[in-house]
Amino acid sequence: MTDPVPEHRFGESEPFSVGLEEELLLVQRDTLALAHAADEVLQGIELPRERVDHEAFLAELEVRSEPCGSVHDAIVQLLEGRTAVGEAGGTLMASGLHPSAELFDVELVPSERYERVERQMRGLIKRTPECALHVHVGVPDTGAAVAALTGLREQLPLLHGLGANSPFWFNVDSGMASARSAVIRAYPGRGIPPALGSWDEYLETLDAVRAGGGPTDHTMVWWDARPQPRLGTVELREIDVQTSLDSAGGIAALARAIVRRAVESPVAEPALEQALHWSSFRAARDGLAAEIWHGGRTVPLRVAAAELLAELGPGDPELEQVERIVRDGNGADRQRAVHQRGGMPALLRYLVEATAWPLRGQAAPD
Repeated sequence: MTDPVPEHRFGESEPFSVGLEEELLLVQRDTLALAHAADEVLQGIELPRERVDHEAFLAELEVRSEPCGSVHDAIVQLLEGRTAVGEAGGTLMASGLHPSAELFDVELVPSERYERVERQMRGLIKRTPECALHVHVGVPDTGAAVAALTGLREQLPLLHGLGANSPFWFNVDSGMASARSAVIRAYPGRGIPPALGSWDEYLETLDAVRAGGGPTDHTMVWWDARPQPRLGTVELREIDVQTSLDSAGGIAALARAIVRRAVESPVAEPALEQALHWSSFRAARDGLAAEIWHGGRTVPLRVAAAELLAELGPGDPELEQVERIVRDGNGADRQRAVHQRGGMPALLRYLVEATAWPLRGQAAPD
């Protein structure tokens, strides 16, 4: 087939290094409505484009870290990016969806890549901007990449529930903890990746995608977790962006711990795709209250989280943020609590203020 996966870079970075990407909404300072101002804001940002750059939408920026040895260092770099946007005059909102944006209030970045996506996806990409957190973990070789992908695949429902942060869309409560998940599932190829037994099977799967009329560019195969050969990483994708950088750090630390364990002790019997598919939906719908497939049975998400953390073992203080999410609530819980107290105006103010809140190991103001 044409356009094969390029020569990989697995093993070139420090083992289990972490790189983070977060997509953030730009909003107007006064009304807090979407601001299609990425071009203007980027002109004033002093960080290099590798750290802050366009995403698909002009009302959105992507803030990135370099590959880091610790999750904490990667989170500090995200904070630097958020701060740089603010200093350049941009107002950021970290939420999977803008809670009150109107349908089709969208302007795309004029680039060949996104023009190609629009030709393929048509009106789907023009509905509303959506924002994710992506976690890249460096792995040593192709076999480790497949093992890591399988490990992340098993825990996607849990990760989706922990990270749900978009209960509102188009000015109403969607009934979902992650309404964004419903938006992105309309695209082809999204969701649970296939269970792969080898790197060759991964390449054969990409061939099948192309043969069926899918993208020839492997970076446009949009599974919720996937190998990234050019970067030498396995990538956890499609978790809602986190308003709190503490929460982002906890989810990233959990993803790295899952990858490390999967590489050192590969999953022997991958879960069936349909079990994970439906559990992922339930996690996106119900958040921390969901019941999900975990360890060969259906259990409450909080039980699954406790069991996984116990299996991963003590000693990683960054995983304490996962315990905090389970105990105190995820982003969707916080959004609904603020909205209940003060309605949509209070929620929009909260999201902007909490996005700008510095990393201090404490909760953002209510």
